[in-house]
Amino acid sequence: MIIAKRHKYILDKLKEAGYVSVAALSREMDVTMVTVRKDLRILEEKGLLFRTHGSATPVSPYVNDKPVTEKRLVQVSQKNAIAKKASELLVQGDVIIIGSGTTVLAFAQSIPRTLSLTVLTAAMNVSMALMDVPKAEVVQLGGVVRKSSSSVVGHFAENMIKDFACSKLFISVDGIDPEFGLTTSNLLEAHLNSIMIASAQKTIVLADSSKFGKKSFGKIAKIEDIDTLIVDKNLSAHYVEMLEEKGVEVILV
Repeated sequence: MIIAKRHKYILDKLKEAGYVSVAALSREMDVTMVTVRKDLRILEEKGLLFRTHGSATPVSPYVNDKPVTEKRLVQVSQKNAIAKKASELLVQGDVIIIGSGTTVLAFAQSIPRTLSLTVLTAAMNVSMALMDVPKAEVVQLGGVVRKSSSSVVGHFAENMIKDFACSKLFISVDGIDPEFGLTTSNLLEAHLNSIMIASAQKTIVLADSSKFGKKSFGKIAKIEDIDTLIVDKNLSAHYVEMLEEKGVEVILV
């Protein structure tokens, strides 16, 4: 396959799937991985893609920290649909953990007012959203306040969460990279989220499709460490297949 056809093939695959790997392109185009890397470098220099380790994406994969006041204005309908579906997974008497972020805040706001729950959370806005759920007992984790996320982090929250065993964890993330895993922009928040995963029987990630192919500074966990992902229907079939191969239940809304 000549170079022009390879470049068209790579860009078409990116448009279709939102992600390509060097190894897969090497097999599909019947060329060496060295050749694929050279092609990706040329396309990146033209501003047509962004290279990462062993792969490429159509947009920059790196995510910076943004305040919740800004995040809540994007992907609103998708977040609300994801939140509604997540609330359907709750049962009477559940003991759950809710992380921080705008998608899990929407989830907290959608919890039926008739449910009897115990909720542990580091997010102060989540606690406030649950104040008018009569049968919800809220355990607010303590620690250093991150104003940008309206949540707490640090060893006080980490030590506290270790004393509990919960049925479900609902978290949102800043990025989901097929190889690097789940990430968030703050290192301390990433560490707290990883401890939350260890304290829950089932981990449910709430993330809209714009988070895929992205990575941020703090790694939370590998994709294999989660049980269920609830995501909007704009997620490419490529990502759905990849997640299911890793044992993740994918719920499209």
